[in-house]
Amino acid sequence: MDLGLTGRVALVVGGSGRIGIATARQLLAEGAVVVLAARDRGRLDAAAAELGADVRVAVVDTRDAGSVDTMVRSVVEDLGRIDVLVNTAAPPAGTLDPSLDRDPAAILSAIDGKALGYLRVIEAVLPGMLERGWGRIINVSGQNALLSTSLTASARNSVASIASKVVADAAAGTGVTVNVVNPGPVADEPERDRGIGQPGGSTYVEVAAAVVYLCSEQAAAISGETLALGHRIRGQMVL
Repeated sequence: MDLGLTGRVALVVGGSGRIGIATARQLLAEGAVVVLAARDRGRLDAAAAELGADVRVAVVDTRDAGSVDTMVRSVVEDLGRIDVLVNTAAPPAGTLDPSLDRDPAAILSAIDGKALGYLRVIEAVLPGMLERGWGRIINVSGQNALLSTSLTASARNSVASIASKVVADAAAGTGVTVNVVNPGPVADEPERDRGIGQPGGSTYVEVAAAVVYLCSEQAAAISGETLALGHRIRGQMVL
């Protein structure tokens, strides 16, 4: 299946992480022009070397609106536009300090580092997409948005999902779609069945495949959706 991504400019924020690299690899295979963005230039260069293709890299701190604006302007000046945005830049859930789970400052920091970081990049790229009448925005969140095991993790993913839906509704009918991919635990060899009240796992490649499909021409009718990967939390229905 031709996903219609040949020549599309795709910005993968969090491009030095495992999901970002897997997504970039599949976008490149579909003929997209890929820019990897992250905070650490060394890790970006290593990711580009691993991909072994003509990949651009850009340094950005998504907590800083000025850094985001500078990065987006640089990409547009270099490549003319941004057609696809994949947001997957955030500290891993395992790095969140459980001893600070109900600490207001820690909760706000977690939201800022993920949900608001996503929103800053969206706000920087969205005007160009609306002007051209075509765009794809995919935000990688997590099924722990629906769990009460960690307030910091749940809060940052819940806000990311809500913000995505708000932007999707605002962009309805414009040719710009906004969707969320919600994986459970992601690993090279994931645990598929984790029992009642827990999401199943998925691989990095599987997460990337879902993201890239949502980037495609074939996904034009899908917007404002949240796609659970690795099996939605067992025992939970969403109507």
